[in-house]
Amino acid sequence: MKAKFLGGLIAATLALSINASTAHAADPATITVYNAQHEGLAREWIDGFTRDTGIQVVVRNGGDMEFANQIVQEEDASPADVFLTENSPAMALVEHAGLFLKLDKDILDQVPAEFQPSSGEWVGIAARSTVLAYDKTKLTEDQLPRTMDELADPKWKGRWSASPSGADFQAIVAAYLTLKGENATKAWLAAMKENAVFYKGNSTCMKAVNAGKVEAALIYHYYYFGDQAKTGENSANVALHYFKQQDPGAFVSISGGGVLSTAKHPKEAMAFLRWVTGKKGQEILKNGTSYEYVVGKGDASNDRLVPISDLQAPKVDPGKLDNRKVTDLMTEAGIL
Repeated sequence: MKAKFLGGLIAATLALSINASTAHAADPATITVYNAQHEGLAREWIDGFTRDTGIQVVVRNGGDMEFANQIVQEEDASPADVFLTENSPAMALVEHAGLFLKLDKDILDQVPAEFQPSSGEWVGIAARSTVLAYDKTKLTEDQLPRTMDELADPKWKGRWSASPSGADFQAIVAAYLTLKGENATKAWLAAMKENAVFYKGNSTCMKAVNAGKVEAALIYHYYYFGDQAKTGENSANVALHYFKQQDPGAFVSISGGGVLSTAKHPKEAMAFLRWVTGKKGQEILKNGTSYEYVVGKGDASNDRLVPISDLQAPKVDPGKLDNRKVTDLMTEAGIL
């Protein structure tokens, strides 16, 4: 009787173990995303991905460089599986620290080469164009600077604004540094110190233009389109000037996505980036309220935007943008 009891107990225990194992295997993994992209856009991506795959996502929201530096400090202890940014210098910082996995080829194949670093360790998920937002009640196109360098001319003293403490503007300076070199960047920043009016945030810069406090602001395009899609109260007097001609002022910044080398669920993390850069993820970008550019192959951006092919942006490897050098130079110039 004792033998039969022990045998039954062992069988029951094995059955419970097998059932628990099977249930666990069927239960999708939960990935953690460090998100520095727009919270609303990221939430739409996450919700769509979870709906299609069953994979749950824990999201932590923060800033580009805040998360990049945190990941570098955390190293092997980082709980993140995926890192999403607004600008690529933060991605480059993590990449240069050796903390990204090389992405699956089919993910990279969904995005043109100009929207990803040459290393293939992360990929573009969206893009934004540099523009000069100007007061159309005071300026006409023929009065605007033809190049970003012209903003260094003394005639622009006190007439234009920027947000130097933000990751957006620092990405623009990083592109300038890559394209023009250190000496030219130092000279431009010294002139900026003399000429520009500093505000905190691109939207604040645009509001200052709209209110007639300054005549122009060097920002990204989507602040204008986002405001126009709402009430237009902060952009009614504003128009956008596109520098084009491969000028640094025509820089297109790449928002990036990467899978950390310490990811607990790399397969599911890869699946997330595959979804974001695929048709459904890019469709959300096109039809949503972020007004950023779509980067997926064959996918069109929102009809309100100037086609990205018409921007005549300079060629910049987004994996080589150096934020640390930029902040050093901006500090040296007395801007930070």
